[in-house]
Amino acid sequence: MAQISSDLEAFGEPMRSVDEAVNQIAATIAPVSDTETVPLARADGRVLVQDLVASAALPPFTNSAVDGYAVRFADVASARGAPLGIAERVMAGGAAKGAAPPGQAIRIFTGAPMPEGADTVFMQEDVRLDDAGRVHFPEGLRCGANVRPIGEDISEGQMVLPKGRRLRPQDVAVCAALGLVEVEVRRRVRVAVFSTGDEVVSPGSPRGPSQLFDSNSVMLAAMLRRLGCEVGDLGIVPDDPVLIADALQVASASHDLILASGGVSTGEADYVKAGVENAGRLVFWRVAIKPGRPIAMGSVLGVPFMGLPGNPVASFVTFAYLGRAAVLALAGAASEPLVSAPVRSAFGYRKKAGRREYLRTNIRRGADGALEAVKFPREGAGLLSSLIETDGLVELPESVTRVEPGETVAFLPYSLLL
Repeated sequence: MAQISSDLEAFGEPMRSVDEAVNQIAATIAPVSDTETVPLARADGRVLVQDLVASAALPPFTNSAVDGYAVRFADVASARGAPLGIAERVMAGGAAKGAAPPGQAIRIFTGAPMPEGADTVFMQEDVRLDDAGRVHFPEGLRCGANVRPIGEDISEGQMVLPKGRRLRPQDVAVCAALGLVEVEVRRRVRVAVFSTGDEVVSPGSPRGPSQLFDSNSVMLAAMLRRLGCEVGDLGIVPDDPVLIADALQVASASHDLILASGGVSTGEADYVKAGVENAGRLVFWRVAIKPGRPIAMGSVLGVPFMGLPGNPVASFVTFAYLGRAAVLALAGAASEPLVSAPVRSAFGYRKKAGRREYLRTNIRRGADGALEAVKFPREGAGLLSSLIETDGLVELPESVTRVEPGETVAFLPYSLLL
């Protein structure tokens, strides 16, 4: 199982900023050590163990970038507008019979290897064939045009993909182009997920008049799977510190991360904090973020634990920033900063200094065509409708205390967070 370092203390510290919490998570959670070799068809989203170095050049031979006519550029220049005859045709996948004959052109197609001696390709739509089958070339083309030299894309020995890269479809394509059929990656991170509280029941179960169906565990499991995790659903654990401690210890035996929602605030019935202390230790439990301030980070028998707020919007936002950081650290993935897009605010807003806030917003085009953010009209952290009826989050830094209409704000689409 992945381990969390033991050099941190839980209490006696001020509330952490989001960046401090993310940095602490990244610095103290070690990646899983097990690796496996997977075929390229199953490599998307997996994390590379070693740097990928090109064992060959790409392209591996000099070839034509277009359908056209390959020539020795000096022949065209010396012909002074006179046409050249056509010596042969070279198709993609084929090869010329020999070197390009002086004073003649070669009909060539995209991807076909350049004949020895030929150094330029004229596009077929730029030339003219006369009745005798000779080629007339236009002026103005430079020597070497429309030719892809060997190694133009990637040179042999070049470091192509760094270790820690979470592979994307284009990364897998590069692996295939280099002739690979499999890659070594870290095994998938195993995450245990459960919700706490006597007030929630699993969907499909009988619901009491004062209970709600649990949506957080389903949402968090879906977000985890999008990050490539294997998810173990532990269901709902009642409000009992002993039962919570027992569930934590069981989960620690076969998972790399334990993720809980609910019960991490300071209320009388918030038992997760006590349960973690019974089974392990806390590292921190307050982060200056809205929605979502009560966030517990700790370990159980050396396995990282993260407790998120019970309100679904707060759970979503805190996982997108802190849970995601923990998963990437466990997966051995390189840092993937969330790069926001500047948009114009179509709303006014006030907030406290020293706290980072995330506002649910829609994006629209203003009358002048510029993108602008429209704030969701209601604030509640329990409003799932605010997540399905908006496009993303506007991030307001700790130093900001007010936003006026027309100001530039930072927008993060949901697609970037998942």
